This record gives sequence, C-alpha cells and structure tokens, in this order.
Amino acid sequence: MRAHSVTEPLGSSMARAHFDAPREFSVPLFRSLIDNLNEDRRWVILDLGTARPQIVELLSRVRCRVEIAELGATVSAAGGGAGEPVRFTDLSEAFHTTPDNEPVDIVFCWDFLNYLIPEQMTELIERIAARCRPDTFVHALIAYSDPLMLQVPGQFMPVDDGRLLSLSTEKPQCLAPRYSPEDLTSWMPGVTIERVRLLTNGMQEYLFRSSDVAAASGFAKDH
Repeated sequence: MRAHSVTEPLGSSMARAHFDAPREFSVPLFRSLIDNLNEDRRWVILDLGTARPQIVELLSRVRCRVEIAELGATVSAAGGGAGEPVRFTDLSEAFHTTPDNEPVDIVFCWDFLNYLIPEQMTELIERIAARCRPDTFVHALIAYSDPLMLQVPGQFMPVDDGRLLSLSTEKPQCLAPRYSPEDLTSWMPGVTIERVRLLTNGMQEYLFRSSDVAAASGFAKDH
C-alpha cells in the first residue's frame, strides 16, 4: 500500500493513460462525499484502486492524506471467463495495516467488491474496520442490471465532483454476481447502508457507514 499527501508531486507512473471510447456517468453519492469534505479539518482517505492524479487533484482543496492500496492488481483472471466470475487471489498479502496507520475517514472501493466472494468481502471489511473511525464512509459501485462484467476491476477517473470516467475498453467477459443490498449487509459486518442509487450505466452506487449512527442519520435510501 502506498500513501502520499495531496501536496506531493506526481511521478510518471501516475501519468494519464489514453484509452479509446471511455464512458462517463454521474455518481451523486461520490459527489456528496466530496462536497461535504470540511476544509477546517484533515482527512484520511483510503483508495482501493489504482493511483490517479485526478483523484489527488480533486481532493487538493482540503487537507488530506490519500493512501493507495491498488487491490485490483491482486485479482487473478485465471479461471474467470464467460459463465464464471473471477475470484480474488490472496487478500492477506494485498491488504494489511500497521500500528502507526492513521484512522481512515473515507474508503473508495470503486467496483472492487464485485470480484470478491462473500468470505473475502467480510475479511476485507474487517481489515478496513481496523483502520476506520466510528463514522467512516465506504463508497462502492456494484454491478446490478448487466449480467456480465469485466474480467478484472475497472479503471475510473473523476471528471469533476459529480462524474466518473470509465477508462476500461474491453468488453464484459464474465458473469456479474449482482449482489443485492441484503447480500452486502449480511457479508459486511460493522457497516450499514447509508444510501444507494441506481446509475445510468446499470450499476448501483452505494454509500456505507461504519457505525450505528447511519440508522439515525435521517438519510433516505434511493432505490
């Protein structure tokens, strides 16, 4: 896992890649997270995806530390194909914490949870919980309408506070598990669904919260 502050220079390894025919879609819950970042405090954000300079730029208006886990690189496509969802390789090697890690305020999962079986999803959330504050938010994109998904986790780039650009150009190659809210709730102990929205690209956008205060927050679930 790598970490850097938003004031650190971005190396050539984070240069923007060029893809053909990227797809853009609105993510209102992602925008709500960005809009509610208070400039009067410091934030710690855990990004499970690939390092993107656009994320750092988006967060540059507030004081924060961004940690990049790059868990998508640990997903093996071996055995995954049409009719068979891909499976995660070894979570214990891909994600770890140390005693001096700062508590996390926000976690960006992107579409990574689609590639985990229930036991692995539970393990991931337990490892994240070890870093979370009582009211940490967890954001995720879950395959919902389309029965197929990419064989490996997608690549996403924020265009602005309210839109994401999908940089993946390959066609869907394996079955999407299409996890339901009930599935996710039962497999993700210690977090509750704060809000959920159906997006124009057929995915469901989830905002989870890591404590019981979500039940009393007054936020409505949008189905």
